[in-house]
Amino acid sequence: MAVSHQQAVIAGVTELLPALRQRAQEAEDARAVPADSVKALEETGFFRLLQPRSAGGLEADPVTFFTAVRLIASACGSTGWVSSVVGVHPWQLALFPPQAQRDVWAADPATRMSSSYAPTGKARKTDGGYQLDGRWSFSSGCDHATWVLLGGIVLDDSHKPVDFRTFLLPASDYVIDDVWDTVGLRGTGSNDIVVDSAFVPEHHSLSFTDVTRCACPGHEVNEGPLYRIPFGSIFSYAITTPIIGMATGAYQAHVDYQRGRVRASYAGQKAAEDPFAQVRVAEAAALLDAAWLALDRDMTELMAYARRGEKIPLPLRWRTRRDQVTGTGQAIRAVDLLFENSGGRALKLGTPIQRFWRDAHAGRVHAINDPERALTMFGRGEFGHDVPPDAMF
Repeated sequence: MAVSHQQAVIAGVTELLPALRQRAQEAEDARAVPADSVKALEETGFFRLLQPRSAGGLEADPVTFFTAVRLIASACGSTGWVSSVVGVHPWQLALFPPQAQRDVWAADPATRMSSSYAPTGKARKTDGGYQLDGRWSFSSGCDHATWVLLGGIVLDDSHKPVDFRTFLLPASDYVIDDVWDTVGLRGTGSNDIVVDSAFVPEHHSLSFTDVTRCACPGHEVNEGPLYRIPFGSIFSYAITTPIIGMATGAYQAHVDYQRGRVRASYAGQKAAEDPFAQVRVAEAAALLDAAWLALDRDMTELMAYARRGEKIPLPLRWRTRRDQVTGTGQAIRAVDLLFENSGGRALKLGTPIQRFWRDAHAGRVHAINDPERALTMFGRGEFGHDVPPDAMF
């Protein structure tokens, strides 16, 4: 049986895991994913999984993309995080006007983009486009990208907000300020993007109004079902999936370590024979399975509607966000159980368990993981109340 391109990417990523695991401390020390890792992932085809076929991509099923992300993050949390957020950007660029897609991909289909969506800078409408100024934070993997996607609220001449858009800028229009020095996800290089009076042509921007309606200019050339699923569904899981992967890596490292560990405080008892340790491992495994199975179900149902050309029902969108934030919580609970059961030696810098624990908790504080907002949205919908469109992001 012939191996599909998507299967080949998963196989290639799997082969890379030992090298990524070995470079995990290097990524943390350098505060950036090693260039060799990014190059190796590019060679597997990973970054083209969500890229449209019209631009030389694989236009893969989202479950394939998230499977690859989980694998990468299970070897190195920072590499998994950067791979996920950089790897999901081709999906969004596919929604931009066709000229923007040509501007990025025509010369090099392997071009990568980073992002910062919080509208912390200033955007003003001008003739033929927008004027952008300001500073945007947390642009993960920006050192490995030559374009950036920035969120901005457009103000009119009276300084009143009239639109919320994503702006696409080449590296020549911004400066990276190296400010990333953190306790977790240290290797993501999530530095600041500084823009000083850059002009962004109209076709290098995309309104979130169109994104929310799932009716974008890019659909002219990218008609496939992948680009008909909601932004709030795929982007939110691009944050949760690496956290599930980190907890998966912690689980694997924990089980391997516990099999040979002897507990000095308990008369030389082997840790693997401790019934309480066995219960904690079982609970952690169940939490990870539940988080992943919900992702698989949600993405499968979203794609089924999109393939049939049917509008995706709001209750499914609400449930996807519910499952996404719950999945993050389940992964955090799992990694906590494993860390608590690992003993004092797990505190030593350089050990994988403490790095996964720190990385997962760092990922948890991303705004998309705010559980109350997503769960309230789901509850409002269940009780028949209106749900604001922006609540789904």
